[in-house]
Amino acid sequence: HKKWIGENRGLKKLDAINKKRSFEKTFTERVNANAELKNKYGTLLKEFDITYKNMNQPMRSYDYFIEAGLAVEIIKFTNSMIPLVELSHKEEVSKEEINKLSEKLRNGSKGFFKDYNAQTDKKLFIYMLKVYFDNVDKTQHPEVFKMVESKYQGDFAKYAEVIYGESIFASQEKTDLFLASYKRKDVRKLEKDPAYILMNSLYSNFRKNVLPEYNRLNEEINRLTRIYMSALREVITEKKYYPDANSTLRVAFGKVEGYVPQDAVKYDYYTTMDGLMEKADSNSLEFKVSAKLEELYRNKDYGPYAHKNGEMRVCFTASNHTTGGNSGSPVIDAHGNLIGTNFDRTWESTMSDIMFDPDRCRNVVLDIRYTLFVIDKFAGAKHLIEEMTLLK
Repeated sequence: HKKWIGENRGLKKLDAINKKRSFEKTFTERVNANAELKNKYGTLLKEFDITYKNMNQPMRSYDYFIEAGLAVEIIKFTNSMIPLVELSHKEEVSKEEINKLSEKLRNGSKGFFKDYNAQTDKKLFIYMLKVYFDNVDKTQHPEVFKMVESKYQGDFAKYAEVIYGESIFASQEKTDLFLASYKRKDVRKLEKDPAYILMNSLYSNFRKNVLPEYNRLNEEINRLTRIYMSALREVITEKKYYPDANSTLRVAFGKVEGYVPQDAVKYDYYTTMDGLMEKADSNSLEFKVSAKLEELYRNKDYGPYAHKNGEMRVCFTASNHTTGGNSGSPVIDAHGNLIGTNFDRTWESTMSDIMFDPDRCRNVVLDIRYTLFVIDKFAGAKHLIEEMTLLK
């Protein structure tokens, strides 16, 4: 959610929509001025427009199933029982096969219930399924929603009482008891379980009524995009076009530098241990700092990894264009030396997948000196340091 907020802010700041409209206007004018190009690409942008409009409903149904339906943990957990149902319906299946799978599912349930809170999930259930119900067109509703509407007058709180009060899968005790003594005939009981009925209805509706049209329209968008990219090369010849680097090893070039995201705001290009300790909060898992790290900071015991002014630098920013999946990438200098590990983008940079701005977009890198400091001084793994060739 925060990423989307930053992305929208960045695109507005760059006036992205008007720039895109201006570019498409130029494209259309050039196409219409040439009979051959008009014959090939004259309807291309209109086809895009129609396809995206047709995508609105399937996309909405897709998103609400993923973000609202599958936000309810009991639904996802109950889906893990599908292999047991399928095995139980096979004509020829041994008792040993059934027992083996039941045991596997029982072991898996331990990991699920370890962090599961039924009351919290129940609250999510009531809210998320109501949001799903209200915001998706009824023609795209799973069958179970019709039952909730007629039997419970659309009251998902009443429906939740049934799910969490009667389902086998609402507690570890009931789940373990059921799976420990599971026999092939018990598949009937499983299939009548209220949580299983709900899960099955949601997934079946998604596979039959949502996914086929969603995939078809996505394929159409991909087809049009391929034509559009060919058209751009043919119509707007003065622009540079970069090859598609998806699924390839790539190198992004940039400079270590800070940035000015808005008027009167300037960010330096690095952070230090001082900032890390300022954010320390023993009541927050995200900002909890270990006693040993606090001691190293207090004593300024940074070893040879401190900056020449005595600071322990932690991260730095650079103008490399990064995207999802680049986290963990090595950051090297002009001589091929490892100087850090890429792991994030600044908030103002989240729009860079759509529109890159070299003045605002910055990737965030873990300084290799901090990595070495943690390995050596914090973790005490000096033997790893001795295996490396370090340059100062």
